[in-house]
Amino acid sequence: MTVRSMTGFANAQGEIAGKRIELELRAVNHRFLDVQFKIPDDLRVLEGAMREIVSGKVSRGKIECRIQLGNIANGADSLHINQNLVNELAELNSKWRKKHGDLGKLGVADILKFPNVIVSADVDSNALQETVLRLLSQAVDEFVASREREGEKLQAHILERLDLMQAIIGALEELFPQLLQEHLARSRRRLQEAVASIDEDRLKQEFALYMQKADVDEEFNRLHTHITEVRRIVTQHDGTIGKRLDFLMQELNREANTLGSKAIANECTQVSVELKVLIEQMREQVQNIE
Repeated sequence: MTVRSMTGFANAQGEIAGKRIELELRAVNHRFLDVQFKIPDDLRVLEGAMREIVSGKVSRGKIECRIQLGNIANGADSLHINQNLVNELAELNSKWRKKHGDLGKLGVADILKFPNVIVSADVDSNALQETVLRLLSQAVDEFVASREREGEKLQAHILERLDLMQAIIGALEELFPQLLQEHLARSRRRLQEAVASIDEDRLKQEFALYMQKADVDEEFNRLHTHITEVRRIVTQHDGTIGKRLDFLMQELNREANTLGSKAIANECTQVSVELKVLIEQMREQVQNIE
């Protein structure tokens, strides 16, 4: 089973017919899959196919795909001179110099600076598109691999805190019978002190309150169940798990709150606080899981 982070980065480069292609993928957290393309207009026709490549291997995250096309410097076949345009410029310069003697003669540098004098060699559009899609597939594979490497760290973070939670809960369960007896003794003393003035209804209320605070078996059981399920998901479940884990974090936090509200001793309150701190630490990481 592999946990994947929603953040990731990958890039790829390639060349074709004097053109250099630079492709980059970046991603941040998002509830759903949102793919945005920042690409040259010449490649807009590929957007549908590119979206399919990305969505075929990624389920969640806000992903930006950026592609830049450039000429290869000093490429023997990448650039050539538009000779027709050079001839036209030379003829115009000669013509205007005859009419206006004060006009200077165009030099080589002046001509080369003129727009469209230096042009790129024509690139076959089909070959360019095939190369771009191939590079995107390579980048997506590396992108997924980077997410999985980050996901391993997230998995270890969560499992470590699950172990801490189980240890804390187990220690409280072992101590709870003693805490229960101490709480019962305190309640008995208070009732004995007030027995002269207490009525039957007050006695029933005190007893009901005591039983409510004393009954935490359900909270212990639910905490153990949720911890077991979180562990199962991050170690055995394939596919998108972030939303399911987020729901379980809410359930764990609810049980920790309930345990704290039923506290019969300071130890119970402290355990509730410690559990909520660990749950919040996990929740922050879960927000980054695909």
